[in-house]
Amino acid sequence: MARLGPVVTLAAGGIIAVSLGVMSATGATPAADTTAAEVAAPREAEATTQATPEPEPAETADPTPARADYAGRVKGNGALMAVSIRKGKAIGYFCDGKIEAWFAGTAKNGKVALKGFGDATATARLGGGKASGDVELHGKKWSFVAPAVKKPSGLYRASAIVRGARIKAGWIVLDNGYQVGYAAADDRQIPTPTLRPGTDPTIDGTRVDAKDVDEFIEELS
Repeated sequence: MARLGPVVTLAAGGIIAVSLGVMSATGATPAADTTAAEVAAPREAEATTQATPEPEPAETADPTPARADYAGRVKGNGALMAVSIRKGKAIGYFCDGKIEAWFAGTAKNGKVALKGFGDATATARLGGGKASGDVELHGKKWSFVAPAVKKPSGLYRASAIVRGARIKAGWIVLDNGYQVGYAAADDRQIPTPTLRPGTDPTIDGTRVDAKDVDEFIEELS
């Protein structure tokens, strides 16, 4: 029995050594895994932050109406001014019964910019149910305020060939029925009849077709 003692002691020592080795190996693995997770998390967060796109600024809606008609008085000379807008296109008409001027241009961002014959121009700001602006003609400048109007008020035009002469006429009709017009035969002014919207006036002895703005705006703009 005395000879068995060392063997048992050595065996026990081996078991302890093996156990310590296993414990050492088992305990090292979690430490390595935890370190890897801690390193990976910030990198993933950083990548996510860098990939987030910046929000684009919202576009401001154009306040210009797609369809509108304005007609009002020009300050200082008794004339009327009309402006009509259709999908960004705009036309204008100035008339005091003695002279007239047609304009064409654009309407955007709440503003109207019109160009007429020669150096004639007209501009307007839209807002509050009206067009307010200035008209320049023959070296003179006037301001105007034209409230929004509904048919039968607004802008009208007639054109025809009568006995070989080219007849042209224009009218502006306000909401209260007041109107101003101008008619000419081959650029010579002739008497202008009172316009009754919806009927054809007689000019220089001939009945002509008076069109509202929707029928001729594409022709002039």
